[in-house]
Amino acid sequence: MDLQTISQELNKRFLEPLPEFYKRRIIVWYDEDKEFAEEIDNLELTNAKILTLTGNNNFAVKKTIDVDEPTQNFLLYNPISYEKVEDDWLLDVELYSEEFRADLIAIWMDEMGIPSSVALRNQVKKYSKFLNAKARREDVVKLSDSLDSPMKLQLAVMASIGEAGRTEPIAIIKSVLKAGLNTDDNYLYQEFVKYEATDLFWGMVSSITGYNDVDHNLGKLAAHIILTAASRTLPAAVFDGLSDYMSENGQLQAYCSDLVSDWIHSDDSASYVTMAETVEEEMHLVKRLSKQTASELADTEVLPSLNRIILSKLMTDIKNEILEPDIIFAIAEKRRSLAWFSDYENYYKGIVALARMEEFYKDNAIGFHVVGAKNIWNAYTTDYYKMDTYYRQFHMCYENSKKAYGGDLQDLFTEVCNKVERLYSNWFLDGLGHNWSEEAASELEEKGYIDGIDRQEQFYDRKVKNADNKVYVIISDALRYEVAASLKEELSREMQGKVNLSSMQGIFPTETKFGMAALLPHKELTVELKESDNGKKLLKVLADGQSSESTNRENLLKASNPESIAVKAKDLMAVSRAERSELVKGKDVVYIYHDTIDETSHTSETKVFNACEETISELVTLVRTIVNDFGGINIMITADHGFLYTYSPLTEEAKTEKSEFVHRIVEYARRFAILTKGDDPEYLLPVKFMEGKTDYYGYAPRGDIRIKTNAGSGMNFVHGGVSLQEMCVPLIEYKHLRNSSKEYQKNREKYDTKSVEVTLLSANHKVSNMIFSLNFYQKDAVSGNREKAVYDAYFVDNTGKKISDVQKIFADKTSEDVQDRTFRCNFSLKSQAYDSKELYYLIIEQEDSTDLPQRIEFQIDIAFAADDFGFFG
Repeated sequence: MDLQTISQELNKRFLEPLPEFYKRRIIVWYDEDKEFAEEIDNLELTNAKILTLTGNNNFAVKKTIDVDEPTQNFLLYNPISYEKVEDDWLLDVELYSEEFRADLIAIWMDEMGIPSSVALRNQVKKYSKFLNAKARREDVVKLSDSLDSPMKLQLAVMASIGEAGRTEPIAIIKSVLKAGLNTDDNYLYQEFVKYEATDLFWGMVSSITGYNDVDHNLGKLAAHIILTAASRTLPAAVFDGLSDYMSENGQLQAYCSDLVSDWIHSDDSASYVTMAETVEEEMHLVKRLSKQTASELADTEVLPSLNRIILSKLMTDIKNEILEPDIIFAIAEKRRSLAWFSDYENYYKGIVALARMEEFYKDNAIGFHVVGAKNIWNAYTTDYYKMDTYYRQFHMCYENSKKAYGGDLQDLFTEVCNKVERLYSNWFLDGLGHNWSEEAASELEEKGYIDGIDRQEQFYDRKVKNADNKVYVIISDALRYEVAASLKEELSREMQGKVNLSSMQGIFPTETKFGMAALLPHKELTVELKESDNGKKLLKVLADGQSSESTNRENLLKASNPESIAVKAKDLMAVSRAERSELVKGKDVVYIYHDTIDETSHTSETKVFNACEETISELVTLVRTIVNDFGGINIMITADHGFLYTYSPLTEEAKTEKSEFVHRIVEYARRFAILTKGDDPEYLLPVKFMEGKTDYYGYAPRGDIRIKTNAGSGMNFVHGGVSLQEMCVPLIEYKHLRNSSKEYQKNREKYDTKSVEVTLLSANHKVSNMIFSLNFYQKDAVSGNREKAVYDAYFVDNTGKKISDVQKIFADKTSEDVQDRTFRCNFSLKSQAYDSKELYYLIIEQEDSTDLPQRIEFQIDIAFAADDFGFFG
């Protein structure tokens, strides 16, 4: 700035109106670098006198201002920098006067809105190499809400150099580390070198993390941060001999933990994983961590290797027959709320399914020695079927894992699979199947069915023929009972109405053509042997002498009720809403045929369980369509038969030859044989065929044995026999309740679907440690119209700012026992100052909900916490 410009600026300021109560204007021109000392005498002012400080004339100047000319305007030129405040005799004059600077630093400060002070001026001067570009100055201003303290200016400068986007120390350190751990190659760190700001950066790093290594190495800094953060929740033994690489100060640990958590849960978490894996390798952490128990590692998410280590330990224990379900449940529950769980979800869910199988085994360790076929049936439909569900859940995870994973962990998962196969096939299917076969044998031989259990052949007369309202019947091929139980739960949560699940015993053999015929209206079912298109003779099932094949099913329905229709689910869902509504308009009975499970089995047996999940989803959608598009109220879902499925290749002991009866075969498959008259085959169970009204005799393998056929494949997914899994046909009856119905209005609370609630169980609302635990509980069990939910729990201050990490609570417990519905969450407060006299709040907030969150008052009394480090250098 030249002298003429300065003269114009000063004259302008002297001519401005005086502030209230002021009689004159005094402007102090600071020029510590004495840039204008030789030109000051050439300055021309029209309305003020110039006084120049020499260092020896302070008293004289003060007398002139205060005594000799008390109303005169003055420009006080001050080229002197005082080391001590008490040496400045004119301090009082400076405090009530206006400040003026004419150097580049002053111009920048004015441009950036930085208050004029020696401390701030020194900081601007110190980083002038960076601030000499207007674009960089503008960036610094944008990054901070104000630059009114040296620390704020320092943080804004570092945030700009480090491309952090935020002025928080955590963001700055994270941004620099993300650019690489090689200090010489890290382009952002080299920007700090270029602009002579490395001391500033490392000063901040030391204050925030406790890293004080004189080498100033980014790789060591990363190790320091990660080890320090991990030390908060991992056993001390993990860090034996590593004290030089970490901080034991609680406050610094909190900051390192905040930095790591912020990074892990950000959009660029992949860069953290890369850095952390480098630290794990260089510090040999996997070896150290592997010496701890899975439970000791369960609460920590800082290290990417932890899931692999934990799962490896759990799976190895399972392989070695050391299986504790409670430990697996607790660890899996904890891990699913932490980082990277989704990468290992199939493993965790798989071993949880095995743990439930193990629990079932312990509850039924004595075996399945129930007396009476009907009693065994009842036990299966109320309890035993759950083992089939756990087996299905495991194999969905196992099948999905084969697509996603690999390596040693997948090999161990295969060992887990072997354990599952032994438990399911060798113990459950073998034990239950043997007892069922023994108890049901006489009735099956004598009647072909079990007395006292609803029969599939009676379905139309019992449920459809005299229905009060229009009825929709969905028949899903091979929908076995345990899958229907899961579907029933889904319908209870998704739909507004009554849902009931019961069972029927399927007709023998439990094959599609027999089961489908049994569900149609008829007085009598018969069979006749006819030649098929390929020249092979097969039994055709007739309903009152008419074909029951798919092409004639609608005719059979109309013979009972002319206002009937039969349609495929795929065809129904493929047309527009108007077209499908027209299709069922005026009909009393609508049969809808669905086929995802059985169809999948023909192409890939291993995908059958995934097809079961698809079926549940498709059937819920179909029910919703019937309700919404057709105004349907009465909906039934059933099946033609169930199925047996085991994953592992069958041993020879699990198969039987047909040689003993090959000359008598009318029709046979893996799980049944229809034979001409002769002696009973030794390894087959006689089953009365078609109530004895034919010249043919029925037989089924005992337990889960398969009959060898000419086809080499298709041994694992089978049906046709008399096992409970094949013979127990589900019947779901859904009655939709409209909002206007009296029953809905009367029992609204019962039918409205609501998420289960989670609330705080801990009575103490005072926090005295940076890391602490709280207990929560799920008020209701997930069932019926109470659906699962996910909650976030965290702490805020009275302005709503988050002051802790966020803990996820997966409220999906189905147990009626309150103890089983409790959750223990570990919280970590952010390192900052806390006022014991202020109120803080625990927030319990349901994800994806517009409901107001719970807000619970807490007191935080932590003496050593702090949040202001002052200058960084």
